[in-house]
Amino acid sequence: MPYFIAYLETRDEKKDVEVLEEHKAYLQKYLNEGKIFAKGPFLDHTGGLIIYKTDTEEEALEIAKNDPVIREGSRKMIFKAWKSTLSE
Repeated sequence: MPYFIAYLETRDEKKDVEVLEEHKAYLQKYLNEGKIFAKGPFLDHTGGLIIYKTDTEEEALEIAKNDPVIREGSRKMIFKAWKSTLSE
């Protein structure tokens, strides 16, 4: 099963702070459902990375596009399919 990554880069720090709690709650819902493999901020505070584990790319992209930080425009997103090679 492929994974899907969303690289989120902060565009508007003020707006980002305003939607941060909503963003965290939104991601927690999908983490609880098993649709997020990993997530977290960059240590330089420029954004973060989310790795989705969904059945389809469309599902992961829909979740990513509806994230409050994307919906409100505080971050821009690069979205890619990704394959882990840890078990190879």
